[in-house]
Amino acid sequence: MRIPIDRFTLPNGLRVVLSEDHTAPLVAVNLWYHVGSANERHGRTGFAHLFEHMLFQGSANVGANEHFELVQRAGGTLNGSTWLDRTNYFETVPSNQLELALWLEANRMGWLLPAMTQQKLDTQRDVVQNERRWSMDNQPYGSWWERLPALCYPVEHPFNHSLIGSMADLDAASLDDIATFFATYYTPDNAVLSIAGDFDPAEARAMVERQFGAIPRGQGKPPLPDMSLPPTFGEPLREVVPDDVMLPRLFLAFRSPAFGTDEYYAASVAGAVLGLKKSSRLYRALVREQQVAADAQAFTYDLSKGADLLVVDVTARPETTVEALEAAVHGEIDRMLRETVTQQEIDRVVTLIETELVAALQSASERADRLSMFTTYFGDPGLVNEQADRYRAVTVERVNAFVRERLVHENRASLLYVPRDEAEASEPAPVQGDLAMAEAP
Repeated sequence: MRIPIDRFTLPNGLRVVLSEDHTAPLVAVNLWYHVGSANERHGRTGFAHLFEHMLFQGSANVGANEHFELVQRAGGTLNGSTWLDRTNYFETVPSNQLELALWLEANRMGWLLPAMTQQKLDTQRDVVQNERRWSMDNQPYGSWWERLPALCYPVEHPFNHSLIGSMADLDAASLDDIATFFATYYTPDNAVLSIAGDFDPAEARAMVERQFGAIPRGQGKPPLPDMSLPPTFGEPLREVVPDDVMLPRLFLAFRSPAFGTDEYYAASVAGAVLGLKKSSRLYRALVREQQVAADAQAFTYDLSKGADLLVVDVTARPETTVEALEAAVHGEIDRMLRETVTQQEIDRVVTLIETELVAALQSASERADRLSMFTTYFGDPGLVNEQADRYRAVTVERVNAFVRERLVHENRASLLYVPRDEAEASEPAPVQGDLAMAEAP
């Protein structure tokens, strides 16, 4: 499946991608800013995520929470999300409401700061801190989002620190900090706007120029430090986390090629053979045959800078000991090293991946998001049409080369959650030098 793509750039640097599709009377607006937690400075972690919340608190022409109200009254949906290297905002609205969505996005890009108040900052700081308590600190296994990158990336690396931020850093955030962060990163030349669905391209272009054209470009953002890393950790890493959980759970991470590289696609296929759906090696062996696990999956973080992570996630059954869980998971990885991946396995997972790609592109919101992603990371929205071919080009030799190079013991980082009452029976977590966790939630 190939989707139509048109693109242009405004004089202020805003890159715009259009993909027309009249299947349904809906249009998706998707705005990516090339800023995430990796861009935060020491002592101000959590800013990217805090900003995601702040952008829904109104602008010079939009009242607090009015963004939600206007879109929902028009019959649309909206949200935003933050990741290590990007922040995005998106609406899906009836076709005749396209300019409303564009006007709202342009208003907060160009005129957010006049509406910023200390009360809004304090309110959203509390919201984010409560979100941290609910989703991480008081959620079984919830701290894995913070602990795994801290274990896998050196302390000085931009991907090491918490996405949601520490309580102390959030408390320290000031209005001046917010204004500086906004002026640095929330500029048209650091953004990609994608529109997908039922619209007239000429009319959409005129709307974009009308709404975004007057916003000035930024003064430039500070570059990220060198993010390159060796291909492996160099030694096995292991951290044991006693937690208020009923079942042991193991996150086993491998340093992996960055998203978008040729080697990434071999890594993605290897990960799918291991843990994509119930026909995968891990699910079949650990859940069905050995019955030591309740669930098993594998996925990549899809990070386009430096090094990505391939993660295996396995939850034990009630009767499975911590030792048995670790042994079983490592045993399956070792078996993959010994027996290699077959062409039949590759054909199966590539078909599954291609099916998911086609299904995603049939959704206006998913299509717009992927167009923004490929434009933000690689400057080329047309890459969305090449993904199926990239996966089909993966050979059994490339997959097994990845397995031999990256699934070895010196490239395994184990984050093991154990019930508190069983913690004494597990080995203490070794301190991994600079990779030791910086903060305990």
